[in-house]
Amino acid sequence: MNRPMNRRDFLNRTVAVAGLATAALAADASGPNEKVPEATQLGAQSYPQNKGSKPQAPSPKLARRLQPNMTIGLIAPAGNAFENQDMEFAIDIVRSLGFKVIPGAHLFDRLGYLAGADADRASDLNTMFEDPEIDAIFCARGGFGASKLLPLIDYNAIARNPKILLGYSDITALHLAINARTGLITFHGPIATQQFSPYTLAAFQTLLQTVPAAPIIAAPPSFTPAAGRAERLNRLKTLRPGHATGRLIGGNLSLITHLLGTPYAPDFKDAILFLEDVDEAPYRIDRMLTALWLAGVFDQISGLVIGKFTNARVSGPSLSIEAILTDRVAPLRIPVLQGLMIGHIDDQATVPVGAMAHLDADQQQLTVIGPYLT
Repeated sequence: MNRPMNRRDFLNRTVAVAGLATAALAADASGPNEKVPEATQLGAQSYPQNKGSKPQAPSPKLARRLQPNMTIGLIAPAGNAFENQDMEFAIDIVRSLGFKVIPGAHLFDRLGYLAGADADRASDLNTMFEDPEIDAIFCARGGFGASKLLPLIDYNAIARNPKILLGYSDITALHLAINARTGLITFHGPIATQQFSPYTLAAFQTLLQTVPAAPIIAAPPSFTPAAGRAERLNRLKTLRPGHATGRLIGGNLSLITHLLGTPYAPDFKDAILFLEDVDEAPYRIDRMLTALWLAGVFDQISGLVIGKFTNARVSGPSLSIEAILTDRVAPLRIPVLQGLMIGHIDDQATVPVGAMAHLDADQQQLTVIGPYLT
């Protein structure tokens, strides 16, 4: 599977309020013989002063469901691929789904590990929301850099022009900030530079095109046990029993902790929080979950959904991911369900960020109960 590039080293070198890129940071990320990009190339000079205040949570806003022959705006708001063919492949993927494609003006830009300058990537995002010819917006890939756009986004324009925004991994920063600032329900789901498995395609089409009432989402694909055969890869586990109702908030754990303490962090009160991550050592998962605990997030949410933590990097003595999760949720008095199909995986659910949902940890089901598209 084509996974987004690893964000771990970048996130450890950035401050909580994204976007304060400097030439010194660029020098640190560059090799000894690379030319260090000017700070102006990264768009840092265009950042407005961050006042540090969070606006009151807005009312939910719904985009239109997808229909055949709609026009999709394709953007790369974080990292880019090393070769143009990967972006041409992404265009073909979107067309294969039955849509027309308009690439962002900077879709093929590259600036080190970024898909071009911050201001240019933000411009593509803002333009796609404002352009009346664009019906929905798909992200080509994750990587690193979406959080650097948050001060540059025209949230008023997004609120005036609600559209589907689809992506995951680093795109979590956009989902959370846009939902917090505008109320728009966006969609944590596949990126365009990946093959859609039958499960991923069915989840995408069901949620974004069919739009059934009260869909059960992210359930594991069907498995038929037989003599000598049992489900191992996609097992569900109830870590804490019970039921909860709340807004679905979450995504990539690294990005959620990255936004803590910023004006772009979500409102966790009474939310159902869903988490996933990739390429993180168990101690890093432990550290990020501890950050959520210290920030009081687990005291605010009504339920917790744990997706997939894939490709955990272990070197030397280590706790297992299982042991870390069990320890962290033990004192909680909310339902906790582990193993839903959310994460850097081939069979991937589409999840409406900001929609009302019901978590039944006893029956091991997550159901969307509120409107999420028109």
